[in-house]
Amino acid sequence: MQDGKRQGGKGAVYQVLCPETGRVGTVWISAGQPAAPQIDPEVLARRAADSMKLVGPKIANPRASGKYVVGMPTWMWVDESPTTFGPNSATATAGGVTVTATAKVSSIRWNMGDGTAPETCDGPGTKYQASMGKTPSPDCGHVYEQASTNSKGGKFHGTATATWTIDWQVTGAPAQAGQFTEVRASQFSAAVHEVQVVN
Repeated sequence: MQDGKRQGGKGAVYQVLCPETGRVGTVWISAGQPAAPQIDPEVLARRAADSMKLVGPKIANPRASGKYVVGMPTWMWVDESPTTFGPNSATATAGGVTVTATAKVSSIRWNMGDGTAPETCDGPGTKYQASMGKTPSPDCGHVYEQASTNSKGGKFHGTATATWTIDWQVTGAPAQAGQFTEVRASQFSAAVHEVQVVN
């Protein structure tokens, strides 16, 4: 705390720490005046994000009912909706401050369950069509190099983890904006067979 004069009066500058976000700021409080609570807009932004009910990716492929083959390209993609991929927006208000937050998935990290390094895709992936034959996915694919026979239930069990990027801004003055990320995950399974056991 530092004593001093500001705008013709006595008071002090206080350092303010918001435990929820770790943000640090300062506020001037005039002498004899009660300390009015300061609203951290990022706290409101996180409250707005919570109200969106964001969840993990809605995995369209790989799917539990699918049959996959060792050495053949596997295409990964997700279905898009406001709660599983975005964009999604919400507002939150407190103490005269209103914040609008907009969330969208910026990447999906695919752990394919076969012990290989995860694959990171920047978008929802491209839906496979029969006309595409044996070509690899143009933007989000994987090749299983071993069968899932020895895995639990005879399937590989993987995870698709979405990184949601949330941009926020204060409506009106003072103009403030920021960004933070959150993650949500979904599980999937894939039965992978050797070529000779596929009909």
